[in-house]
Amino acid sequence: MTQSLSQLRQICLDHPGGSVQLVQITDCHLGKVPGSTLLGMDTDHSLQAVVDLVLRERGHTDLVLGTGDLSDHGANPAYRRLRDYFHQVCEHSFWLPGNHDSWTDMWADSGPNAQMSNEIRVSNWQIVMLNSQIPGEVGGELGCGQLALLGDCLKRASYEGLHSLVCLHHQPVAIGSAWIDAQMLADADQFFQVLERYNCVRGVLWGHVHQQIEQQRGDLALLASPSTCVQFTPGLPGFKVDDKPPGYRWMDLHDDGSIDTGISRVEGVSFSVELDSGGYL
Repeated sequence: MTQSLSQLRQICLDHPGGSVQLVQITDCHLGKVPGSTLLGMDTDHSLQAVVDLVLRERGHTDLVLGTGDLSDHGANPAYRRLRDYFHQVCEHSFWLPGNHDSWTDMWADSGPNAQMSNEIRVSNWQIVMLNSQIPGEVGGELGCGQLALLGDCLKRASYEGLHSLVCLHHQPVAIGSAWIDAQMLADADQFFQVLERYNCVRGVLWGHVHQQIEQQRGDLALLASPSTCVQFTPGLPGFKVDDKPPGYRWMDLHDDGSIDTGISRVEGVSFSVELDSGGYL
């Protein structure tokens, strides 16, 4: 079944009230078969270690956000395993594609397609999941369809008094590393023009950069997170693997629109990684 990338797919989740507790798990790079590696790291092993960490640290999780590069080459079996990994954390997970993903394979393997919803309503929050993938390209762009969908979602949220969290794969702001900033969202200016028309947006969350980013744009929180596998060294002009361990981001979305968030990384687990690699694309 093929869907227009600009067609709204909305889901509403029951919630008992109070803060919405979610985790972002991103850039898993699962291969076609278990034991596949990225720069020497077994990405199934590292993802399971992150899932185990979430289960130890988070007493309850309402939903998981998978913000792209969930598979390394868009393999159907990888998405089936991904669904099982995320289901260990909680019943509800939602995915968007990165440059390494296959949107059609993600759609086919996302269960009853709820995982590919691009607007999630939970408590008094709206979570918008955007597709910044340009098929066959490393860099990202939303394009007219996704920007229009974003505007429609935020217009409804503003009218209904909801708080909004907007998610995508590619970074919409430069992060200070020239090699990966060359891959950032091509229409970032148009993206922020849409956001600035509405006062409901509280945060923007992305993947792709394999590192922790926490910035502010006025009152808007700009957030990125470690990969569940290989990390990138921040602040360098060229590619370099970091020796930091895999991790995830937790977020508590409060009724008043405020966000508590932090990063947690795996400790006490040994990972193999090729620190001297010159790249992986």
